[in-house]
Amino acid sequence: MASSMRSLFSDHNRYVESFRRFLNSSTEHQCMQEFMDKKLPGIIARIGDRKSEIKILSIGGGAGEIDLQILSKVQIQYPGIHINNEVVEPSAEQIAKYKELVAKTSNLENIKFAWHKETSSEYQNRIIEKKEFQKWDFIHMIQMLYYVKDIPATLKFFHSLLATNAKMLIILVSGISGWDKLWKKYGSRLPQDDLCQYVTSSDLTQILDKLGIKYECYDLLSTMDISDCFVDGNENGELLCDFLTETCNFNTTAPPDLKAEIMKDLQESEFSVKKEGKVLFNNSLSFIVVEA
Repeated sequence: MASSMRSLFSDHNRYVESFRRFLNSSTEHQCMQEFMDKKLPGIIARIGDRKSEIKILSIGGGAGEIDLQILSKVQIQYPGIHINNEVVEPSAEQIAKYKELVAKTSNLENIKFAWHKETSSEYQNRIIEKKEFQKWDFIHMIQMLYYVKDIPATLKFFHSLLATNAKMLIILVSGISGWDKLWKKYGSRLPQDDLCQYVTSSDLTQILDKLGIKYECYDLLSTMDISDCFVDGNENGELLCDFLTETCNFNTTAPPDLKAEIMKDLQESEFSVKKEGKVLFNNSLSFIVVEA
């Protein structure tokens, strides 16, 4: 690996911008919205049975857009019942955005919010140390398990916090996605970073099977328009290439042979489809619903 290549996570501003470009170019949020509309109501149908309060724990809640969608579905299912929503999120910037979103959203009167600026492992250690165990009716981890060092221990811990009839929802990239192929083929040749690891739903289901935890897995198709990646000097394309490879300034720092291989592969059918002159990367997501 060329010494000039470095992880995208080493440049916070560039990471944030490349992630924003990814969201703008992909159907990620639309895919999640479809799941929330069609599948979530059935999943949460019994979480609040005979309860005066529903407790929800969001691990890696980010800026809160998906969290508020989840909360609105719970409100519809259990009108008027008080909801205690706690958020574990390590980024102060994301928490600030989440609070702004809550401030300008109506119909949240029956929801109490609390934010903890910490990683999931810091939260776990704090709870264990202080013996402040409490049961939750719904726990969700959306696109965050990539940033966890010990996934089996994390899953086991949070599973132990589920109340009767409770569910845990995990969303991450699917084992049938282009990400899975990309990481398996090129992961060892791209900058390694302690902050992030390559994990897909196929890895996760194996871990859950080993732990003997019951779950159901749903795959939904999502795409990411990467057409700009093949236009020389296109700023959007360069940022999307950075996001795909998790490499800061991939186009200018990657060895020419590696860059040529990846750019060729990204246009192949196992990674992307070509439609109406666009190259659409397979960004399929898995929604894993874990039983208490």
